[in-house]
Amino acid sequence: MKTLRECVKEAEENKVAIGHFNISNLEAFHAIYNAAKKLNVPVIVGVSEGEESFVGKEEAVALVRSIRERDNYPIFLNADHHSNFEAVRACIDAGFDSVIFDGAKLSFEENVKITKECVDYARSVTRKTSRDTIVEAELGYIGSGSNIKDTIPEGAGILTKPEEAKKFVEMTGIDMLAPSVGSVHGLIKSGKPHIDAELVKEIRKKTGVPLVLHGGSGLRDVDFTNAITSGISIVHINTEIRIAYVEGLKKSLADKPDEVVPYKISAPAMNAVEEMVESRLKLFNNME
Repeated sequence: MKTLRECVKEAEENKVAIGHFNISNLEAFHAIYNAAKKLNVPVIVGVSEGEESFVGKEEAVALVRSIRERDNYPIFLNADHHSNFEAVRACIDAGFDSVIFDGAKLSFEENVKITKECVDYARSVTRKTSRDTIVEAELGYIGSGSNIKDTIPEGAGILTKPEEAKKFVEMTGIDMLAPSVGSVHGLIKSGKPHIDAELVKEIRKKTGVPLVLHGGSGLRDVDFTNAITSGISIVHINTEIRIAYVEGLKKSLADKPDEVVPYKISAPAMNAVEEMVESRLKLFNNME
């Protein structure tokens, strides 16, 4: 089975992107895996710090590893948006396939300092165990929180400068970079963010590392395809999953108000998430 690093390289070569979808519960986990398996494409499951505390670090690792070992399937686990070195280190130690240090709100110098600390620790673990952990970091600011917003938050949308991105990658040694190229975390009610595909292309050329698009929920299809063609190798989706789950659950409860069996109540919500993930994976992988 290919490693995550190999899957990312293959996605780059084929001008497609790996879908990254966050989970908060078992229903979303199975929905994401079912959709990926149906299309036979690699997939990344992510947990933010909040999701991780709810699901459990070791439990998330065990879920992903059990599927990967049982089915020999390229499903991977990412520590999404972790805000300090200690949190990143704990996920590396637990066995995550990739980690993201989110220092977007910090100064450039402080972001570099902590990111490099994360990279150095990941490399030391690889030397001791031969377990490869990909380290990603962020530069620029696209807001925070996978929720619904009326307008683009103040301060979000600060685009990443290619030369600064190049310097950041050289100083930290990261494996992947999440630049700010026009997307915003969450779903925006008033208007849709727009991806600067030329900026993506320039950053990819300057840095020489795979790029990751955060804040994918609510973007136009053409923004995704242009971004992927220009150099995005992984796309993050979270808010759309949450909305699909909640709407599916609401409908289930309304349709069968006397149902008390949890898995029967949750099934429509899981199906809604699976349909959403499948549609995004088809788009990211240039499928009909």
